[in-house]
Amino acid sequence: MTPEDNKTEIQENENLPQETAAEENQPTEQENIIPITEAIENIEKQLNAKVEELNDKYIRLYSEFDNYRKRTQKEKIELHKTAGEDIFKILLPVLDDFERAMIAMNESKDITAVKEGVELIFNKLRNGLQQKGLAAMESKGQAFDADIHEAITNIPAPSEDLKGKVVEELEKGYSLNGKVIRFAKVIVGN
Repeated sequence: MTPEDNKTEIQENENLPQETAAEENQPTEQENIIPITEAIENIEKQLNAKVEELNDKYIRLYSEFDNYRKRTQKEKIELHKTAGEDIFKILLPVLDDFERAMIAMNESKDITAVKEGVELIFNKLRNGLQQKGLAAMESKGQAFDADIHEAITNIPAPSEDLKGKVVEELEKGYSLNGKVIRFAKVIVGN
């Protein structure tokens, strides 16, 4: 062996442990898999927790909506049952007055007092209904309007100015808060 060969061999030996040391510092394939699987498991746990949280929120929201739907449905049914309560509160005193008037009619000989009593009852009923938005429609002498009138028949107009107008009103029409609830039954002049 020559000194040069010896030098080369030493260099190769010196290089050999360095390469082994470098290989030892790099993680093996097995060591690389463990941190990745742990990271995947952590992400999976986080996602499962988020899914459970969102599912819980969904169930709570669905329950709240279902309770709201049931409550409003119950309120609607109760409203339908008591919808006419205000009108009945107006009509009951009038009914009481009519009962008193009937008793007075049997006992009284004075027709004028009975007539005045009936007029008072009528005015009380009309005023109470007007307070709730009921309005009588005046039709006589007005131009015929199919939106508020129902023509029963046509007759020859008594004068030229009543042609196409209401000559006579057989049944009064009424509106409730601006909406026609009963058409006026009228006779129209031709």
